[in-house]
Amino acid sequence: MENEVVQLGKADLDELIELEKLCFAYSWTRDQFLLGLERGAYVILGVRQNAKIVGYIAFSMIDDEMEILNLAVHPNCRRGGLGSRLLKRAFEICRAGGITKSFLDVKVSNKPAIDLYKKFGYSQIGVRKKYYPDTKEDALLFRYDFR
Repeated sequence: MENEVVQLGKADLDELIELEKLCFAYSWTRDQFLLGLERGAYVILGVRQNAKIVGYIAFSMIDDEMEILNLAVHPNCRRGGLGSRLLKRAFEICRAGGITKSFLDVKVSNKPAIDLYKKFGYSQIGVRKKYYPDTKEDALLFRYDFR
């Protein structure tokens, strides 16, 4: 379905990699996507518009903890609520799976992402100095507690 948040898999790898490269200077490789999908290490949800993936979220669920690994929205589709829709669906899956807390890292300069995460109730709990390999930028560490 168009604009519906759906689970993605190996068949979507080419499109995921294309979107990843468009959104991030330092992007995941095919092997990184494939390894996580084959081992069930994480879940990838996506949204399509005009049959193309325009947004996705990748997250892991281990024991009672969720970690957001990546959230990307095509530059032409930003500020349209896709990030919120992806995050909302991920939260529904996590709640159903008994997840109690969530963590993520975000570049200190990524104000739109920081605003989105704060809107969903995340709080900053730390800083990882020079964390990102592409820019040597600090990462802000955020936490959310499911209630």
